[in-house]
Amino acid sequence: MTIQHLVTHSGGFHADELLSSVILTRLFPDAQLVRTRDKDWVTPAQDRIIYDVGGQFDADLQIFDHHQRPNPLRDNGQPLSAFGLIWAQYGRDYLRAMDVPEQDIEAIHASFDRGFVVPVDLIDNGAVNASEAGPLFAGLTLPVLLETLKPVFDDHEDGADDRAFAAALPIARAFVEAQINRKAAKYRAEAMVLAAITAAGEGRILELPMGMPFRAGIQSAGADHLLFVVHPRGADWALTTIRTGDDTFDTRADLPAPWAGLTDAALETASGVTGAKFCHNGRFIAVASSRDSILKMAELAVAAAVTE
Repeated sequence: MTIQHLVTHSGGFHADELLSSVILTRLFPDAQLVRTRDKDWVTPAQDRIIYDVGGQFDADLQIFDHHQRPNPLRDNGQPLSAFGLIWAQYGRDYLRAMDVPEQDIEAIHASFDRGFVVPVDLIDNGAVNASEAGPLFAGLTLPVLLETLKPVFDDHEDGADDRAFAAALPIARAFVEAQINRKAAKYRAEAMVLAAITAAGEGRILELPMGMPFRAGIQSAGADHLLFVVHPRGADWALTTIRTGDDTFDTRADLPAPWAGLTDAALETASGVTGAKFCHNGRFIAVASSRDSILKMAELAVAAAVTE
């Protein structure tokens, strides 16, 4: 039977059922979203998916609650929220609906689960506190930000919670879809980077057809010989360094120190390259007006790096 209703609880909302609604409303766009605690509604039926309410978890019956005891757990013992349950059941179909290539479905499903779903699950279940992000960032975690979209405590107008939920849904959707689109783009970029690495051979400079995430592809290929990347940037060309990890600003090699902070004629004089336009003071990016100019700068940067 066609899914006609998506049923979650009424009243105040949390990130887990809001984000679950993002997934389900894309997969079942013609279904009615019902926010209620009425027992007739939260009883399993073929025409509905029930989540974050109902007191049981049974994927075959299309009910996905996590408040009962025993509560559903991951294989590693971490508690699941409605979002984790919905993502496990419907996430792959959601990715297909987002036009993610089939060969990338499993990898992106797992990556999104680790980096996006698990934190929501843990915070919703009280297994971690948003304050663990630190006092400066605790109020900026996604679950906290989404919950700020609830009505204020003294807004007693009829339907206030439902209107706030409906207004919050497209905001939550924007975050989810942006994450998925970026992950899918990362895999597209990796394929392009791998092709460029093959073309570069044993050279120290990787030339890409456009700006894109490249470190994962370089790491995947084991291309430890590469030191710099060049690519077009609008009407100009860019020369960038390669960071040694995702959580550091350390690079395999910096651009030459005499270039730091210089622009235009001063940089042309310091580098000896006509068309050199800019070098960041941090020595991680430089810009030139043409491909020939940026390749000359890249060759100079390689020469300086290998002699240090």
